[in-house]
Amino acid sequence: MCRVPGVSPIQTVSLSLFRFDRWRDRLWALAQMGAARFSLPKTPDIGFWKLCGSGTGEGFTPLPNTAVYGILATWPDYQTAQHRIAESPVWQRYRARAAEDWTVFLATTSARGAWSGQTPFEPVADRTSGPLAALTRATVKPSAAFKFWKHEPAISAMIGKDPNVIFKIGIGEVPLMQQVTFSIWPDADSMANFARRGGPHAAAIKDVRDRNLFAEELYARFDVLGDAGHWNGASPLSALTDGKRPQ
Repeated sequence: MCRVPGVSPIQTVSLSLFRFDRWRDRLWALAQMGAARFSLPKTPDIGFWKLCGSGTGEGFTPLPNTAVYGILATWPDYQTAQHRIAESPVWQRYRARAAEDWTVFLATTSARGAWSGQTPFEPVADRTSGPLAALTRATVKPSAAFKFWKHEPAISAMIGKDPNVIFKIGIGEVPLMQQVTFSIWPDADSMANFARRGGPHAAAIKDVRDRNLFAEELYARFDVLGDAGHWNGASPLSALTDGKRPQ
């Protein structure tokens, strides 16, 4: 997804994840949830960005994971995204303290809804075949938090048991209130089959709609362009070629 003469560059979305093993590094990463807000906007070419913590479990989750933090950002094109992730001081500082890190690069194929009042992702006209990613972001109404979170354990178990999901994580800006689920699937059919399946996932969606539990929500789908780094010792995308599902 590089620049081609006469063709407009395609916006690239990056999600960078960092795992911190030592407690002093975890405390540093927690502090960066505030401190990095001042330096990230100074990164050349960066568009929309968010600093995120993470949760335990497989998706939306109320329990924080103090070891894992993430940076989501948009860039004007793939080459720029790769260069800035590799060279920008913010990412270098995170990598210097992290036990491991992984970045996945994405091109938006569909998006609806808003994130902090913005529409950050620019869909391309058509998606290619191959792996794709799904992102769901929501701000839960404070008055509806208990009603929403009662669904979480069953949903988390359901996606965790799905044999087709290549990668999944729950991240968020504010615990309990602002949550993101991100997952990667080998193809559109695998993701669609999970979404259509009955059970707790379908029940949660119905409850959210019937009770109007979200103050804001965004749903986006992406083509997976590539990645850098590793997670649990390997690239999660290696599962697409070796047939093994990452743990």
